[in-house]
Amino acid sequence: MVGMIDIVFILATMNRYTESKERILPGYVPKLSCTKYKPDVNRIKNQLNVFAGFSPKVAADSFSSAPFSLSHISFLMLSLILHGRKSLSLQRCRNLRVALNPLQDFSTASAAADTDTDTDTTLQDGRKGTNFTASYLVTSLGFTTKLAESISKKVSFEKKCNLESVLSLLRSFKFTDSQISNIIRTYPQVLTADSLGPKLKFLKSKGASTSELTEIVSKVPKILRIKNDKTLVRYYDFVKEILQADKSSNFEVSLLPNGPNKIRNVLALRQLGMPQELLFPLLISEHGAVHGKERFQESLKKVLEMGFDPTTAKFVQALRMVYQMSEKTIEERVNVYKRLGLSAQDVSEMFKKWPTFMTNSEKKITQTFETFRKCGLVEEEILVAFKKFPQCIGASEHNCVETFLGLGFSKDEVAVIFKRLPHCIGYSAETVKKKTEFLVKEMKWPLKGVVSYPAVLGMSMEKRIVPRCNVIKTLMCKGLLGSEPPPIGSALACTDELFLKRYVRKHDDDKELVDELMAILRGCRAS
Repeated sequence: MVGMIDIVFILATMNRYTESKERILPGYVPKLSCTKYKPDVNRIKNQLNVFAGFSPKVAADSFSSAPFSLSHISFLMLSLILHGRKSLSLQRCRNLRVALNPLQDFSTASAAADTDTDTDTTLQDGRKGTNFTASYLVTSLGFTTKLAESISKKVSFEKKCNLESVLSLLRSFKFTDSQISNIIRTYPQVLTADSLGPKLKFLKSKGASTSELTEIVSKVPKILRIKNDKTLVRYYDFVKEILQADKSSNFEVSLLPNGPNKIRNVLALRQLGMPQELLFPLLISEHGAVHGKERFQESLKKVLEMGFDPTTAKFVQALRMVYQMSEKTIEERVNVYKRLGLSAQDVSEMFKKWPTFMTNSEKKITQTFETFRKCGLVEEEILVAFKKFPQCIGASEHNCVETFLGLGFSKDEVAVIFKRLPHCIGYSAETVKKKTEFLVKEMKWPLKGVVSYPAVLGMSMEKRIVPRCNVIKTLMCKGLLGSEPPPIGSALACTDELFLKRYVRKHDDDKELVDELMAILRGCRAS
């Protein structure tokens, strides 16, 4: 093992929460230094209209289609510095090629009309393919409608045989339906991957057993998108070794001296206790925070000093932010919040609650601040909302105030709602309208009920609101609850156990009724 791994324990004081007010930020919190290409939507739509002869509607449609707590010891293991030969570079520059081939020779009105017709037909066919894919995933693999529709937006088929051929291929390699469901849920693009069969055969040719292959691919399906055979085998073997070591409770994993930095860094995270479900996505990610050596070690050191738990998803978010953000960008963001009235320590605590809030631009930050002001909150109340719910920053709907007012809420009621539930600022107008109208029109609850418990706007219609309300309506129809529904908080804001106690188990003497109510809660009314 000489020259393979050299473990160095760097210690950080446990009182980091109280002593590092100005030290952690700026300098210890990250920010994306890269920017994403943002097209001029209106300009492109106009080009489609002028140069290609598309109607404004078609142009718009075409465009719309990413180990412990040490109370007595004041230090914590912070980082693992891995030494070895010069690593193989796994970083590849991804070239974004956007090919625009506008049709230019539409000199007559008839040609333009033909283009409109063809484009509309294509869009209709695309929608048909999307609907078919969603329906097939629901009936064949038992996906929920919402999940199936989400997947169908990423990949779609128009013919049953195309989907069945993919499922048949996976089943021929002995994948179970449960494993296939997980693969498609995690990596929908596998349904359109032409190289799926060859890659599975390649891994089998390298000695992979059936049970091993199905387990690894179902746990890390995105491993199939790796194009280079040598890299594919290396990552596959690494995942295999991690799985075997965890099954045998053996912490040690062998590592070649010239192993790539990405694998070495992922191994370092595993040694800090990071679970498989967080490790493997980092390994496969093309935009992760585990590339390089010094940059990774510096980022890991900062995140651990801030007190993030390596076993949580929040740790991964923080690591990505620290890795990607430059100190200059961090300082600029902190200064924006300072100008609004927050301290560097406030920003540090907000980062611990919601690491990705630091990616918000100054424009988004100030826009959210102004939106809260329009909702009737004063400056002090807005800052409290920022500190408690940093996830609401940058998520504001431009017309959210008008949405609530349009539903009949008064300005004072809107202010109360946003004080009690700041992150409802990010709810879409459709969501707010759908839930409010159901509660008020269908259930006959007053608007004041929503004001009293605005958290209901964040509850799932399918999993909580509709099933519980159907139970309430059933009891009312049977004369077991009176003519008015119970308070909205009593019905929707309570725990599942308390709801059952209040509205189901109190009727234990009527087994038929209890069975009916339980069937309603499960989503299928008893026949």
